[in-house]
Amino acid sequence: MKIEYIIELGSCILALGLLFFGVPKSKLREMSVSILLMQSLTWLLGGIVVELKLIEYPTRLFSYAFRTSFTFEFIVFPIISVLFNLYFPKKSPVMTKILYSITFPTILIIGEVILKKYTNNIKYIQWNWFYSWSSMWLTLLLAYGFYKWFFQKPTRNTGQRNGSQTTL
Repeated sequence: MKIEYIIELGSCILALGLLFFGVPKSKLREMSVSILLMQSLTWLLGGIVVELKLIEYPTRLFSYAFRTSFTFEFIVFPIISVLFNLYFPKKSPVMTKILYSITFPTILIIGEVILKKYTNNIKYIQWNWFYSWSSMWLTLLLAYGFYKWFFQKPTRNTGQRNGSQTTL
């Protein structure tokens, strides 16, 4: 088996392990919404990037069905997004939030650059590591914004408008 396929399968196993051990049972609903949102985003954005021939995945799982990296777009990045959303430091200082939000894409980019240099899993055509980093960073923040909005606590309606109370 080629090293590229071992990397693909190993990444899937590692990501699923992170999901299994990193998500408490009480957060399964949040996990489901987060993972489905990110899979939708990466399906669209990853597909656009590949169709514009900015990036190529010469060795990938399901190569007959997808030109994007199924492993990254549908398993690894969505699972990373779940962990990003669930453990975001909501009550921490702004600097902690900034460091948290740049750490995730930075770790992913280090892996991507290593894969690009030493394997045939990814090939930049008209792309570079900064485009990947910034697109991951923005996508994670967008997904977190949706996550916060979707799971916000509803505000109680007191039934008052302009100082008058309404009854049903």
